[in-house]
Amino acid sequence: MSDAEPELGAAPPPIESRVSAGALSHHVVTWDGGGSSTVVLCHGFLDLAWSWDRVARRLSARGHRVIAFDWRGHGETEWVGRGGYYHFPDYVRDLRDLLDALVRGAGRAPAHLVGHSMGGVVCAYYAGTVPDAIASLTLVEGLGPPEHGVDVAPDRMAAWLRGLAALDSKRQRPMPSYEAALARMRVQNPDLPDDIGLFLARKATRASDDGAGLVWTFDPMHQTTSPIGFRADVYASFVARVSVPAMLVSADRGLDPVDAAARSAPLRHARRVRIPGVGHMVHWHAPDALATEILSFIGAVRS
Repeated sequence: MSDAEPELGAAPPPIESRVSAGALSHHVVTWDGGGSSTVVLCHGFLDLAWSWDRVARRLSARGHRVIAFDWRGHGETEWVGRGGYYHFPDYVRDLRDLLDALVRGAGRAPAHLVGHSMGGVVCAYYAGTVPDAIASLTLVEGLGPPEHGVDVAPDRMAAWLRGLAALDSKRQRPMPSYEAALARMRVQNPDLPDDIGLFLARKATRASDDGAGLVWTFDPMHQTTSPIGFRADVYASFVARVSVPAMLVSADRGLDPVDAAARSAPLRHARRVRIPGVGHMVHWHAPDALATEILSFIGAVRS
């Protein structure tokens, strides 16, 4: 523990609220440890704010005010509705509005921004656009998805149009129980433990409109192919403008290390940490290790 790190106390209970950002009502969870610093945790694709619970409890027990929220179309945050879609600039706008309302608007010092996966990409875009708006940047497996060449752009556009057309006739397949939802989650995360898995299953589902079972809370539109592919060169242009202290957290079984090294190269002075024995969902499988690294990094930044 660094000299700048607060003493360990009891983790405060989470408080839920709603904040308008990007013209949509966002679901926000706050663990207020009573200190002067704020840590904002940004989840990844098809995840939700509650997945940070064990990390947030550890951070708030050290005296930090910790905030997590559901991105648009995720969890309990509003969907964009018919005629809309989800693009990275939309998320950047939402993040700006949320920070304005929850941090700057509350008269607090700039926040320590933490983003996982897709949330990390959004945080990097924001930090590169408004370099002096945050205190630090932590990217947890947040260097972007696999890149596809521009030659497949027409194919992506065609797949997007087909996916949107199919949404009108596609109905989510209800699940009979939280255990069934957990079984589906384990298709991608086979080593997901029962305790955190069932907690996430309860938070990430709702009763179907016809009462036939449980369905995911995220907007099914997220399961369509985005018409705009990820560009590593575009990402690098934002990362190159990050001027605050930065930390890169990777997993043993996470992103391709060659891609990760190339994409993070502009962050020459960033602290680099590897969490052993886990895959991409670091905050699910190693919350204590991740919280320890975040606390150490914030302590170093503050001192």
